[in-house]
Amino acid sequence: MSRKSFVRRVWLNVPAGEVFAWHARPGAFERLQPPWERVEVVDRTRGIKDGAQVALLVRVGPFRKRWTLVHRDYVADRQFCDEQLEGPFRFWRHTHRTVPEGERRCYLEDKIEYELPLGPAGELLGGRFFRRKLNRTFDHRHRIMVQDLKVHGQNKTRGPMRVLVSGASGLVGSALTAFLTTGGHTVLRLVRSKTADGISEIYWNPSGVVDTSNLDGLDAVVHLAGENLAEGQWTDEKKQRIRESRVGGTRLLSETLACLPRPPKALVCASAVGYYGDRGDEALTEDSGPGSGFLAEVCREWELASEVASKNGIRVVNLRLGMVLTPAGGALAKMLPPFRFGLGGRLSSGNQYMSWISLEDVVGAIYHAVVTENLSGAVNGVAPHPVTNAEFTTTLGRVLRRPTVFSVPVSALRRTFGEMADALLLASTRAEPAALAASGYRFRHRELEIALRQTLGK
Repeated sequence: MSRKSFVRRVWLNVPAGEVFAWHARPGAFERLQPPWERVEVVDRTRGIKDGAQVALLVRVGPFRKRWTLVHRDYVADRQFCDEQLEGPFRFWRHTHRTVPEGERRCYLEDKIEYELPLGPAGELLGGRFFRRKLNRTFDHRHRIMVQDLKVHGQNKTRGPMRVLVSGASGLVGSALTAFLTTGGHTVLRLVRSKTADGISEIYWNPSGVVDTSNLDGLDAVVHLAGENLAEGQWTDEKKQRIRESRVGGTRLLSETLACLPRPPKALVCASAVGYYGDRGDEALTEDSGPGSGFLAEVCREWELASEVASKNGIRVVNLRLGMVLTPAGGALAKMLPPFRFGLGGRLSSGNQYMSWISLEDVVGAIYHAVVTENLSGAVNGVAPHPVTNAEFTTTLGRVLRRPTVFSVPVSALRRTFGEMADALLLASTRAEPAALAASGYRFRHRELEIALRQTLGK
């Protein structure tokens, strides 16, 4: 018998019932899933009570394998278990126990009993690696849970909110949705499917239609939808789609919300630090003027499109996002393959500044914008310490333990990416989060290396 046990405890200054409720709500699995693991939920029944199941696709070496788990041994406010029905292990049982330590404190115990495939041979070949993987995973899980519970606890007196989110299935939107639902809030998704149920999914077409039947009395709206900037060449048609999706969609949504009998208290609209254009090493705050070029023009029009909402009493925040760091998608995900093969390097001279922010801080900044009543207007959604491309390259190489001796010349970048190369890869934007800092936001990741190590599990 080569069955092993792994036990991890974390103490929390939160009542046991609140910790258990966080795990029982929709979105808990997504919040706890490490971003560096490629796991896809293919089927599930809601809840964690006995008999509920979840089916996943997980990576086992170069292959993808179905992993089906069933919940057992449910005890309200105290315990539930996940047991493998089929999957990559010979045996798997994960018991979650929430144990009170007085009225306002508890500890969460995760106990995993497992047996690797191939029995003793599997343990000999992969046991040490798997235990390191478990340690990294639970470092992440417990850090996220502790931070989320703290933030939600600080705003508990507000009560549950109804929040409409556009782009809810995207990189930022899916993370935000899971954060909100585990905190006890109700999320309505703005979708382009005509089969939307009108309750949890609200139909819209950015070119001119929004179903308003269930929108009256919203607490907040978070608008993230828009054409992906970094996919495909910036042809005239692509640029038109970028402009229409952002400017036209924002204007339509703002006008619709402004006309509701009870409009939302807050509208948080995504924007981008591309607003500032290529500014060298100039320190840029929200008071800095706009730059020039296509992206700066789009960002300026994008933000102006939300003015109809602010003029009708809705508090509007235009969140100018920097490069969002997560291996789940976006720029970092595209960088990782060449860097992991030791082929990563700086872009051109590497002197251009990159304003970055971790995905966790994007979610945190959006929520902060929703609940902070004295925050409005332009807000730079970036970490406090922007770095040059050369610094970013060196740091990512150090985290991955790979050399970064190459550089990509300007001519190659322009030949491959066209106009997009100058706007997204070579432009220097040294944005600072002055408004977030002044409003009391506390960053989860202030330094690049810490952010990369935690998001990559290093």
